[in-house]
Amino acid sequence: MAEVGRGHSQVRHHRHPLKLLLALGVALLLAQSRRGQAVYRAAFYAPSLIGASVSVAFVWRSIFSDNAIVDRALSTVGIHTGGWVGNPDWILYCLVALTVWQFGAPMVIFLAGLKQVPRELSEAAEMDGAGPFRRFWNITLPMISPVLFFNILLETIHSFQIFGSAYVVSNTYCGPADATLVYTCYLYQQGFRNAQMGFASAMAWLLLLAVALVTAVLFRSQQKWVHYENDTEDARGARPPPNHCPTSATGPAPSTGTSEPR
Repeated sequence: MAEVGRGHSQVRHHRHPLKLLLALGVALLLAQSRRGQAVYRAAFYAPSLIGASVSVAFVWRSIFSDNAIVDRALSTVGIHTGGWVGNPDWILYCLVALTVWQFGAPMVIFLAGLKQVPRELSEAAEMDGAGPFRRFWNITLPMISPVLFFNILLETIHSFQIFGSAYVVSNTYCGPADATLVYTCYLYQQGFRNAQMGFASAMAWLLLLAVALVTAVLFRSQQKWVHYENDTEDARGARPPPNHCPTSATGPAPSTGTSEPR
């Protein structure tokens, strides 16, 4: 079980930030108006549609095998790996490259969030002397924090569910030397190869509880760094404007017909 946790954590820790950083970077480039923008969006989004298929995993395994395209390209610059698929130290990077390549879905979500950022804020900050990095850090990033939280949540859940790429690229035995023995692969082995359905069912329930716990922690942490537009509107509406005089909903109070003594 220790080997299972090690392989799963390494794949999750490598692929998670790299995929989101690449998706955000490409979204920032595509958010700018330029010719052929729709073609670029479709080209970058296409791997997300086909990347999870078994056929792409087979192609990926053939590309990173011994004496294949990647191995020959690295050999020309003096890096001899002997193929990534058969090397326990390199096969995890093969899986990371496959998952990061499928950055199209979070990229589209980031792009939709960037379109909602008011351009007047960046223009005003630029007139005040703020540079590109400062405008991104102080304006763009807080404005798209709900979208960033959504992508982090989805990618975290997907990281727990990784199975197909690890199973196919390793030639269905989650190796070599258990290098790609992620949690779901171990669950599959116990349930369908060793016929221990009870143990596999317990592992599935533990996986569900782990995903629920991580999701709850993420939702709890969003209160500190995620900024919603409704929060600012509620904060403004909670304070009455200056010179505010509350009146009755039915209008002024009726007169009693008596006057005060002079």
